[in-house]
Amino acid sequence: MKPDSSLSFPGAPTVTRRGALTRLASGVLMCTAGILLPSYAFADELLRTPRQTEGPFYPDKMPLDTDNDLLIINDNLTEAVGAVTYLSGKVMDIKGSPIRNAVVEIWQVDNLGNYVHSRGGNGQADGKRDGNFQGFGRCVTGSSGEYLFRTIKPVVYPGRTPHIHMAVKIKKQPKFTTQCYVEGEKGNERDGGISGIRDAKARASVIVPFTPIKESKIGELTAKFDIVLGFTPTA
Repeated sequence: MKPDSSLSFPGAPTVTRRGALTRLASGVLMCTAGILLPSYAFADELLRTPRQTEGPFYPDKMPLDTDNDLLIINDNLTEAVGAVTYLSGKVMDIKGSPIRNAVVEIWQVDNLGNYVHSRGGNGQADGKRDGNFQGFGRCVTGSSGEYLFRTIKPVVYPGRTPHIHMAVKIKKQPKFTTQCYVEGEKGNERDGGISGIRDAKARASVIVPFTPIKESKIGELTAKFDIVLGFTPTA
């Protein structure tokens, strides 16, 4: 568990970190409960998030820390290198109903282009990674289906456009995996993962803007990625 050291976030008073993160313009965001998010108007059925491959670099050995802040490992004082990004969203069914208590996982390369994996991901040995980057994180959705991670903006590594792998785990359901992409990246046009999504609307749904936070003095970003599943969990 990370220490209770004070931490300031854009547009918010100084707060302490204990499994919770930041505040964005839409309200106070926590990982497990009490998130204030804007209301949504839903059609009868939402566009399902396309399922994508898990890829070969899901951690084969979990990092020492697996919470939703990927920039600091346990009680380390040095943060990972990269453009700090607050990735948030909701997990919902096709009717727009929130799915609570779902485990959302993310994993991605560090600023050097390497995964937390024994085979790296950039042809480099594991020791070449940014040792301050967690590389993998988990968050349990709250009552409104919300999740939040503090991570870095993904970078290019050989053969792929920048992306973040995501998985949703719900009891009595198979694991759902997809990927989140950065709007405006030149590599998107030729990326095999994106082009493999045949439906244009579904393809567009996984490409989201990484927007600068106006109040931030260090160039922090925010990205919103909702995940719509094609089933409703049973109790």
